[in-house]
Amino acid sequence: MSYEMFASVYDEVMDLALYEDWLRFSRRHLPQQPGRLLELACGTGALAVAFAKSGYQVTALDLSAEMLAIADQRAAEAQVDIQFVEGNMLDLSEIGQYDAVTCFSDSLCYMPDQQAVRQVFDEVFNVLADDGTFLFDVHSLHQVDTVFPGYSYHYQTDDFAFLWESYPGGQPHSVSHLLTFFVQTADEALFQRYDELHEERTYTLKDYHDMLGAAGFASVAVYGDFSDSSPDEETKRWFFVCRKA
Repeated sequence: MSYEMFASVYDEVMDLALYEDWLRFSRRHLPQQPGRLLELACGTGALAVAFAKSGYQVTALDLSAEMLAIADQRAAEAQVDIQFVEGNMLDLSEIGQYDAVTCFSDSLCYMPDQQAVRQVFDEVFNVLADDGTFLFDVHSLHQVDTVFPGYSYHYQTDDFAFLWESYPGGQPHSVSHLLTFFVQTADEALFQRYDELHEERTYTLKDYHDMLGAAGFASVAVYGDFSDSSPDEETKRWFFVCRKA
C-alpha cells in the first residue's frame, strides 16, 4: 500500500480536532509526570508534536517516508525535538525502552490477521518499562460491520478532490476503503487521478483481551469513543488502556 499521494493531502482531509481528543484521552490515562513515549503509526506527526509540547520525550515511528518527511517539517516549525523513525511496528527490537506506547487512529486495524496484531502486542510489551502504559484504539464491530459498508465521503478544494467509498471486506469484520484523489497538475490545466485501497479488520473485545493477556498485559481497561465510559453496542471506536505490571 502506497501512502505517497495520501500523505500529500492527509492533513487536508483529516479532522485535526481528533488529535486534541487523542491527546486529552492520553493525558487522562498516562502518568501525571511525562516520560519517554513511543508513538506508533505517527503519520504526519500532529499528535507527536502535541505530545512533545506537553512535555513527553517523543519517539515517533511510521512505515511511510513521505508521512515522516511532513512530520519532521511540522516538528521543526513547532520547535520541538522528536526522534522520527521509519520502521514497522511488527519489529521494535532496536527502538529502545519507553514509559508509554500509543497507537491511535485505528492503525492496528491495518494488520492483516490476528497473528500480526498479537505480534505487535508482544513487541510493545517488550519495549515498555515496568509499570508502563500502552494506549491504542481500534474500530468496533459496529463500526466495521454496520457503519462503514456503503459509507461515502466526498471533499474538494480548488486544486484537488477526494472521494472515499467503503465496502465490506473479504474477511470477517473487515472493510475496504477505496480512496480516489484528483490532484491538479503543475501547469494547472489538468487533474491527475490516483486510487488507493486501504483494508482494515477488527476483532471481538474478547479476542483483543485474549491477545493482550497472551502478550503479558495483566491490566486492561476498555472505553468507548474518546470517553472514560464503557463501550456499548453503538460505540464506533474502542480505546484500550493496558498496564505492564
